[in-house]
Amino acid sequence: MTPWELQGREFVNCNCSHACPCQFNSPPSRGFCEAVGSFAIDRGHHGGVSLDGLRFAMLARWPGAIHEGRGVCQPILDARADDAQRNGLLRILTGQDTDPFATLFAVFSTTFEKVLDPILAPIEFEVDVDARRGHVRVPGVFETVGEPIRNPVTGAEHRVRIDLPHGFEYEIAEIGSASSRTQGAFVIDLQGTYGQFARLHLNNHGVVRHRAIA
Repeated sequence: MTPWELQGREFVNCNCSHACPCQFNSPPSRGFCEAVGSFAIDRGHHGGVSLDGLRFAMLARWPGAIHEGRGVCQPILDARADDAQRNGLLRILTGQDTDPFATLFAVFSTTFEKVLDPILAPIEFEVDVDARRGHVRVPGVFETVGEPIRNPVTGAEHRVRIDLPHGFEYEIAEIGSASSRTQGAFVIDLQGTYGQFARLHLNNHGVVRHRAIA
């Protein structure tokens, strides 16, 4: 197993309501799941290969709940990455070099019946986790925009966080409202659905925790 580690940010938009039931081990809001996930690595490595500053993304769809499988995944890798970096990113994204079920990527990899050939493209990534705001664009592939949830009466920003002390993705996620539209063969069109903003610190063995577990 090649050792790897990454620290960075994620912005995920799925088709569930703002209170995504998947975070609570419940069926998805609409009976199936489709999502656009984007990730920026501030610091990271795969073996001796630096991943600092790189980005990657994924489009995914499942016909039912995620754990029921039969999913399809479209990986998208930063066009700036060289061959070694692309290999490292793809191995992390597809759950390789990772303890079983230790990260979101390792878990999701067991639910995909098909992983499409990766797209190599520039990934524009602007995400402020604390502000619950984001804009990610891959020209010709997808665009995702996120903002805070608004109070329906006053219009004020409404802040919600999810704390997962034993999760396989993050420690705390800020929840917002997001919209995505993809192009090409993998079509997703989401308007004002679940938006997740989080800081990630992951390695071969799972989430690197910085908070005491209550």
